[in-house]
Amino acid sequence: MAINPKSFPHDSSYIKAYEDMNLLKHDVMRPIRMELEVLKPELYLKYFDIEETIVCFGSARIYEAQKAKERIETLEAELAKKPQDKKLQAQLKSAKELSTLSKYYDMAREFATIVAKRAGDKFAVVTGGGPGIMEAANRGAFENGGKSVGLNITLPHEQRPNPYICKNMAFLFHYFAIRKIHFVMRAKAFVVLPGGFGTFDELFEILTLIQTGKKESIPVVLVGKEFWTKVINVKALADYGVISQDDTHLCPIVDSAEEAWKIIADTYKIK
Repeated sequence: MAINPKSFPHDSSYIKAYEDMNLLKHDVMRPIRMELEVLKPELYLKYFDIEETIVCFGSARIYEAQKAKERIETLEAELAKKPQDKKLQAQLKSAKELSTLSKYYDMAREFATIVAKRAGDKFAVVTGGGPGIMEAANRGAFENGGKSVGLNITLPHEQRPNPYICKNMAFLFHYFAIRKIHFVMRAKAFVVLPGGFGTFDELFEILTLIQTGKKESIPVVLVGKEFWTKVINVKALADYGVISQDDTHLCPIVDSAEEAWKIIADTYKIK
């Protein structure tokens, strides 16, 4: 793809290439931008001696119980003023449903607490860096002296990093693909709590990598039997033959932080 200098400011040719933001943001420079997104977090994480991680995935929309309750009360107050507002009605219904999942915020926080207390510096806890389940996992690690990393991404709606990420361990990505590289490359386990499209995308990405041998076999644990047995039927996939029977064992489902940790601890012989 050719660059049209007329679209750049006057005398832009005389700007040093690495200082020329118009050039760096041009489509033709995408490979360079992608390389930078790989390299920058790599340099930081190597400096902080982060070599092995446990990655926690889950919805940004699941809050701890008190915050979920406050959101419902706020929406109820707004709806009282506009009782015919269909959008508010839908938001209130969604908020009430999400409030039933608040226990998973607590589980994510508890799991990361266990990691920090029982594994010490062996594993850093990594999340997508946003609110909800991500916040909970970062919080559990951060509040207990563990290494807490956030890999955030630019989205149409602004998403700030949660406050429970260690200093200089919050990273902002533009490319989902590069972000996934950093989720996977150091991961020794994935713990997946209830979530939506983003969580499913991340879950099936790692399962595909393990299934195809692109990633070594590591624990991928789904937390929340009530949720996961409703939304995913791995046995049915095997029954239809689109995955093998052996693949059904790639993502065990548990119902507590302790059970999730036991699978990981047994795998790596951690007492």
